[in-house]
Amino acid sequence: MRFLKAFLRPFLRQCALVALLACIPHLARAQGTRLLREPTVSATQIAFTYGGDLWAVARSGGEARRITSTAAVESDPRFSPDGKWIAFTSNRSGGPAVYVVSADGGDPRRLTWSPAGEQARGWTRDGRRVLFASGRVSAPTPYMKLFTIPVEGGVAEMLPGYMAFRGSFSPDGKQVVIDRVTRWDVEYRSYRGGQNTPLTITTVANGAETRLPNELTMDTDPVWIGGTIYFLSDRDW
Repeated sequence: MRFLKAFLRPFLRQCALVALLACIPHLARAQGTRLLREPTVSATQIAFTYGGDLWAVARSGGEARRITSTAAVESDPRFSPDGKWIAFTSNRSGGPAVYVVSADGGDPRRLTWSPAGEQARGWTRDGRRVLFASGRVSAPTPYMKLFTIPVEGGVAEMLPGYMAFRGSFSPDGKQVVIDRVTRWDVEYRSYRGGQNTPLTITTVANGAETRLPNELTMDTDPVWIGGTIYFLSDRDW
């Protein structure tokens, strides 16, 4: 019996190893790729974040291309209107700043330098300027306001409105719909506290405001497409 066990032991180990190796491809396929986040869409591509970097893939599907590869965290990708550029946020130089990179990849260009930190939010409709949020002018308590800056770099211009964390321009560029504040926990459903502020349409020329109907619901991430403003909301509980 001892001789039989000694003879079978190496054989059984080999069988177990073969079975394990056979299962690995199936386990990999079952798990798949996870945590693909923050999608932005152009006419031909979808860009997104995964593992702290930017990736892009054709809208028709296929293999994703890695646009950035750093030890830093890249986030908030936003395609330019013509789909040739991607604005994004990165902390590769320390604090968060706004960068722009070709949709085909290459060396990113840094646009903002304030120690207050900035976050990419989008583009003007003509594609000449990048929209970003920054606390650079708020004191003594920091809060965000919206700015635009030329895609080539240069002087930033502040949009009207006393507070703004996200925004999206109207098709004619004359107005912007604004989400004023960030939430400490945006996934906290049915919250009806003071962090919930109504989305506001602001006229760029004179700062005139129109608030969207809101009963302390959590309305976030506004996007202006054609004559319609789309946003996320928990108003239906």
